Amino acid sequence: MEKYNLHPDRFFDPDASTRKYARDIYESIKDLPIISPHGHVDPSLFAENKPFLNPAELFIIPDHYIFRMLYSQGITMESMGIPTTVKTNKSETDPKKIWKIFAENYYLFNGTPSGVWLDYEFNIVFGIKEKPCAENALKIYDELNEKINSAEFLPRTLFEKFNIEVLSTTDSAADPLEYHRKIKQSSWKGRVIPCFRPDGLTDLSRKDWKDNLELLRKVSGREINSFDEFIEVLRERRKFFKSMGATSTDHGVFSPYTHELKSDEAENIFQRALKRKSTKEDARLFTAHMLMEMARMSLDDGLTMQIHPGAFRNHNDIIFEKYGADKGADIPAATEYTCNLKELLNKYGNEKSLTIILFTLDESTYTRELAPLAGHYPALKLGPPWWFHDSIEGMTRYRHMVTETAGFYNTVGFNDDTRAFVSIPARHDLARRIDSNFLAGLVVRHIISLQEAMIIAKDLTYNLVKKAYKL
Repeated sequence: MEKYNLHPDRFFDPDASTRKYARDIYESIKDLPIISPHGHVDPSLFAENKPFLNPAELFIIPDHYIFRMLYSQGITMESMGIPTTVKTNKSETDPKKIWKIFAENYYLFNGTPSGVWLDYEFNIVFGIKEKPCAENALKIYDELNEKINSAEFLPRTLFEKFNIEVLSTTDSAADPLEYHRKIKQSSWKGRVIPCFRPDGLTDLSRKDWKDNLELLRKVSGREINSFDEFIEVLRERRKFFKSMGATSTDHGVFSPYTHELKSDEAENIFQRALKRKSTKEDARLFTAHMLMEMARMSLDDGLTMQIHPGAFRNHNDIIFEKYGADKGADIPAATEYTCNLKELLNKYGNEKSLTIILFTLDESTYTRELAPLAGHYPALKLGPPWWFHDSIEGMTRYRHMVTETAGFYNTVGFNDDTRAFVSIPARHDLARRIDSNFLAGLVVRHIISLQEAMIIAKDLTYNLVKKAYKL
C-alpha cells in the first residue's frame, strides 16, 4: 500500500532556477480566495446542507471522468452504480462494492488529471494517508464515510474551508431556481449564483425541445406561439436570473457558427419547430441566429456570454440509449472559429462593454485562430483550457500557444467547470501551480521580471476572472 506524499514542489519544472521562482510565485497566490465562475455543482447541496450520501455517491457515480476511464478498461457501467433506463439491466446499489472496484483500479488514473485531483481530495481534503487499492479499499471507505457524516464535512462547512468567494452553477433557462432562492433566504453567507443556460431551447435538434418549451411556458406564465414571444420570454428569464445573482450565460454548441436571420425566416423556422417539422438545416440556422440574439441581449443586460463549442455529445449510441447523456462518451471535434464567428464579431465584437468568453476543445485553433481573434476584438476573451485539456500539459500548452499573440490580459484566469464539488480546491491549486511555473520560465529567460510575474499571477488567479464575470 503506497503512502501519500504530495511533494510541495509538485508540477514545477525540474530545473532548479525555474523551480525556485515557481515556488516564490505560487506562495504569493496559493491562499487567495477561490472564484469558481463556471461549473455544474448542484445548488441543492448548499440549500439543504445535508451530509453526502456515501463515498461512492460523492466520488464515483456523478463523475464521468472516473467511470469513462473504468469503462474503457471493460468495467461495466452497471457495476459502477450508474443508473440505467433499461429495465432488464440492474445497476449495483451496494456502495461498498462500487468503491472496491474503484479502489482496485485506482492505478488507472496515474498520470491523469483525475489522479492528480483525487490524490489532493483524499490526502489534503479528507486526510487519507494511503492511496486506494484492493487491500485498503474498505478501510478507506469506512474512514471517508465517517468523515462525510460529521459536521466538519457538511457542504457549507467545506465551502468555507475551501475559501470559496463565489461559486456559479449552470441552470436551464426554465429552472425556477428554488434552491438558489433557499440559499438567499437562509442565514448562510456563502455566495452561490446561477448561470443562464438556454441550450435546451436554442437547439431545435434536441428531442426534448418541445418539452423544454412547455417548461418555459409554465415557469413564465406566458403563451409562446411566435418567435417574438419566445425572445421576449427569454429576455424576461435573463432578467429573473440576474435578480437571483447571475452574472453570465452559457452556450454549449456543436459549432460556433453565427448568422443573423431575417425576422420572417426566424418565424418560419420557429413555426416548423412547433409542428415538429424542423430540419437539420433549420436547427443549424436557428442556433446560429440565437447566438446573435444572446449577444445582443448580453449587450443590453450586461451578462457575460460564454460559448463552449466543439463537443460531439453522446458519441457512443449504446451508452446513450442505456444510460442517457453525460456518461463519458462526449468526444472533441475539429472546430473552425474565424469564419463561423465573423458575423457575431463584426456586429458585437467591437463593443467594449460586452464580454464574450470563448472556449475550445480543438487545441490546433489556439495559435491559428483564437489568440489572434482575442488579440484584436475588444469584446472577446479566451476561456481557460477546458474539459480534456484541464490538465498539467493542457494548461501549459495553452499558455505557450496563446500568450505571445493574445497576452495574459485577453484571457480570463481559471474556472473549474466541475460537477464534483470536493475537487474544486484541487483543480484551482493545480492551475495556480501551472501558471506559477509558466511565469517562472519567463522570469528565468529574462522576458519579464519577478515583480511583473507576481502581479500577473495574482491577476490570473483572482482579478481577471472577477472582471470578466463581473463579480
